[in-house]
Amino acid sequence: MIEHISDTARWVAYYRAMETDRPDAIFRDPFARRLAGTEGEAIVDSLRNGRGSAWAMIVRTAIFDELILERIQHRGATLVLNLACGLDTRAYRLPLPADLRWIDVDLPGILAYKASALQGETPRCRYEAMAADLTDARARDDLFTRIGAADPRVLVVAEGLLIYLTPEQVAGLARALHDRPSFLWWLIDLASPRLLKLLKRSWGTHLEQGNAPFKFGPAEGTTFFLATGWREEIFRSSLDEARRLHREMSMMWLWRALGRLSSRREREEVRRMSGIVLLERAEGSSGSV
Repeated sequence: MIEHISDTARWVAYYRAMETDRPDAIFRDPFARRLAGTEGEAIVDSLRNGRGSAWAMIVRTAIFDELILERIQHRGATLVLNLACGLDTRAYRLPLPADLRWIDVDLPGILAYKASALQGETPRCRYEAMAADLTDARARDDLFTRIGAADPRVLVVAEGLLIYLTPEQVAGLARALHDRPSFLWWLIDLASPRLLKLLKRSWGTHLEQGNAPFKFGPAEGTTFFLATGWREEIFRSSLDEARRLHREMSMMWLWRALGRLSSRREREEVRRMSGIVLLERAEGSSGSV
């Protein structure tokens, strides 16, 4: 059912719709079902344990919401640069300041689809959509230069992006972001090699058929980014956050019980198998490798 990498946005949107339908929803996205369409539901149902895996995307969405609002409300972010935004609707659903700038960046087709689906809806802030292929270094750098000159306190968001890039592409993106001094923070999700192997075993065939294979899961974790000028400020373990938000995967109690028999190092490896990471600029780093 996944024919192009952009189809993964419908997949994630359907998970947001599933959460929104719950009486105890930890967030609500009134646009998600409209954006996912029947295609989004079909993708979820075509995947092995597609519905049972919703917890991970739902937790990711909730934590991104929390950290984005924290940077705006308490750290003075004036612009959110949302890279490979897909069908994200935060500019329409979060309680954002009216004077905040929000820029969604993605391929022209997905931006056009989202604009059509949300026609008549009003963003909560100063919203713009800019088309760009982030794997095109020249186009990417031109875009970053224009945006970086306009606002002094930029939060860059890249939800669900890095896992589809090669390590070389991630490093290039990281350096390009660091080269703009106004880009102060970078919010990402990060998988470990162990998780990457599990995901490929479950969904690899579907994703490869749609030319959207999972690629990036650095063995060194967030230290991968130090050479490009970024360091970890906040790490939120997906497993820890799922427990806090009451969205744990099925049989997680058994995993926790088995974990008590493991060493502290092994438990920490599992805890950091998947996480949401807020990176900040590493002072004194040139961002070169």
